[in-house]
Amino acid sequence: MEVVFALGSNGSGQLGIGHKEDVSVPKQVLFEPDAPSSPIVKIVAGGNHTLLLTKTGELYWSGDSTPGACGLTSGPDVPAVREIKLTRDGESDVGEIALVAATWEASVIVAKDAEGKKTKAFSFGMGGKGELGQGELIVRTPHASEIKDFPPPGTEIVDLAACMSHVVAVLSNGDAYGWGNGSKGQAGNPGQVIHAPRKIEGVPFKVTRAVCGRTFSCLFGEPESGNIQVLGSDKWGIQAGAPQPAPKWKDVGASWGNVYILTEDGELQSWGRDDHGQLPPPNLPNLSKIAIGSEHVVALSAEGDVLSWGWGEHGNCGPQVENNDVKGRWNVIASSKFIPPGSKIGAVGAGCATSWVFITADE
Repeated sequence: MEVVFALGSNGSGQLGIGHKEDVSVPKQVLFEPDAPSSPIVKIVAGGNHTLLLTKTGELYWSGDSTPGACGLTSGPDVPAVREIKLTRDGESDVGEIALVAATWEASVIVAKDAEGKKTKAFSFGMGGKGELGQGELIVRTPHASEIKDFPPPGTEIVDLAACMSHVVAVLSNGDAYGWGNGSKGQAGNPGQVIHAPRKIEGVPFKVTRAVCGRTFSCLFGEPESGNIQVLGSDKWGIQAGAPQPAPKWKDVGASWGNVYILTEDGELQSWGRDDHGQLPPPNLPNLSKIAIGSEHVVALSAEGDVLSWGWGEHGNCGPQVENNDVKGRWNVIASSKFIPPGSKIGAVGAGCATSWVFITADE
């Protein structure tokens, strides 16, 4: 049994809490008509929409459905989380969804084929700069449209990342592909708008993970390899500040202007922007999980506290802010000490100025 709480920016109902006001304390997310039967494993967010993926491959949505990034929607406009409808009546289903990513007004998903391999990529929503990966003519589609001739035969997609207006996919053979607005080289060279997946050349290692910021992408090799490469703009020293080699990592993430590495031993390393306190504050406790939002971080400590810091204008870092920021310190936005016995905080999520806490109860 899982209960989801959310806080932060909510002007489009993207928290799914029954109204459209920002909140700075966690509120329970409403599911219509029913909550998912399996736990949520991944949350991604565009500018005004949220996608939640469950362990068994169902996809749920909340927020602004006008651009089509929430699939084929209908029904009353109550801000709640609903299961997504991706294909028109009579068309075959996309199948079990394995990976999700979101640009500002579009969504990209990867589903498993009949053999259980992650070989079917789809996009939906709006993207005037190639974000849909569907060629130059398709800039809006509310139903899941398959990205043609991708991935190449014999490969599957193992990781998917996106930011404002570009997408990067990592393949099982260690290649990475990018599309969307690549004008700063964030999807490889030459820098330009890319309307269909294009291989990122010049990466001297096998890529296993990718994370995307606003004008950059960061590619990682195997966690113990130390391999890391930042593509795109060097604003905020995002290229210059990258650790060489990268520490052995447990998880990685990116905000609009930072890259974060959660090391094997629970330390958080980061570089990039710090104008709103986005970098990890001093004396952070050991962390077990991280979720990186647009300009803030949500982290689960080894002790079971949910910590948040960075830009908190919409309440996404909790109620205590100075000039809308939580800088050089953190807020505890939820704690295992204050939830019912037999429950634990299982995971955390973060979006565009939104924060998410997942509480699991022993059945």
